[in-house]
Order: sequence, then C-alpha cells, then structure tokens
Amino acid sequence: MNLEGRKILLNKPVSEIVDLLKDPENYKQLMPEGLQKFDATADGFKFSLKGMPEIALKLGEVSEQKAVLRSASSSMDFELTTKMNAVSDTQTEVQMFFEGKFNPFIKMMVEKPLQNFMNALTDKIETMYA
Repeated sequence: MNLEGRKILLNKPVSEIVDLLKDPENYKQLMPEGLQKFDATADGFKFSLKGMPEIALKLGEVSEQKAVLRSASSSMDFELTTKMNAVSDTQTEVQMFFEGKFNPFIKMMVEKPLQNFMNALTDKIETMYA
C-alpha cells in the first residue's frame, strides 16, 4: 500500500527541516489533534491518538533529501518518508510518502486513517514553517 501526501513549500532552508526531523522529541509538535500519549526515545517515539492503537516508530535515515520513520513493530511493516528538496537557500519543498505491506483486510481498515494522519502532519509542518 502506497500513499502520497501533498507537496508543500516551506520558507525555511532544508537544514532547518532536517534538524527538526532528526530529533524524535520534535515529532510531538507535529502530531494532529487527539494526541493522547507521546514518549520519545533516543532513536524514535511511541504515540497514540484518540481512537487508534499505540504506534511505535524508529528513526531511520535522515539526510538533506529525506527523513525515514520505520515501524518499530515486527508485526507491521511500513515506512513513512518525508522527502525534501531545497528550492533555494531559504525555501524547501516537502512531501510525505507512506509505504506499507498489509493484507487486503488491514489495508481497507487503515488506508483512510493513515491518509488523514499524513494530511494532518503536513498541515502542522506547513503552519509552523510556511
């Protein structure tokens, strides 16, 4: 299952976006409304939103091109990648992508909530840095 967020243009250099996304604690400020729990660790974080199970993510590769979050659970195989493109010294284009391997039943249940989650993250980062 592949999902794609909308592209946004942020009025920040790519280095500032990388700094934001490489620190697990910073993801708390990007979470959508309904956040019930958030615990950051050195290499990732756990969170739960109202009406959703707890999700644990590990920080993967973080570079000036992308920041990757991977599922910390062996039972769920997915990645949330934020791709970054420096448009100028002061502007960065950002887009989120979700890639997961789910059976058709799970896919049907999680596709819309995941798309909404990505949209909410995109809206938050756009509000903070646009």
